Amino acid sequence: MTTETTTTTKGRTLKGTVVAAKMVDTCTVAVERYVKHPKYKKFLKRTSKFLVHDAGNTAKVGDKVEITEVRPISKRKSFALVTTK
Repeated sequence: MTTETTTTTKGRTLKGTVVAAKMVDTCTVAVERYVKHPKYKKFLKRTSKFLVHDAGNTAKVGDKVEITEVRPISKRKSFALVTTK
């Protein structure tokens, strides 16, 4: 299931995985990134979780999604769902 929305944004665009979809019009997306340890030079995996506006509850747990930064929708929700794969 693919959902396409045409929006022009100036903010960040991130890719992640849906880890929770229990709220109305909101899902939680985990975004992973690799950072290099400053002393030991080993790459470490860091995960950040974002609340994402998902109108219509289209995303399910485990879906790979693309999210984009939008104006603040609530206290912790500043991202919107762009595509679901």
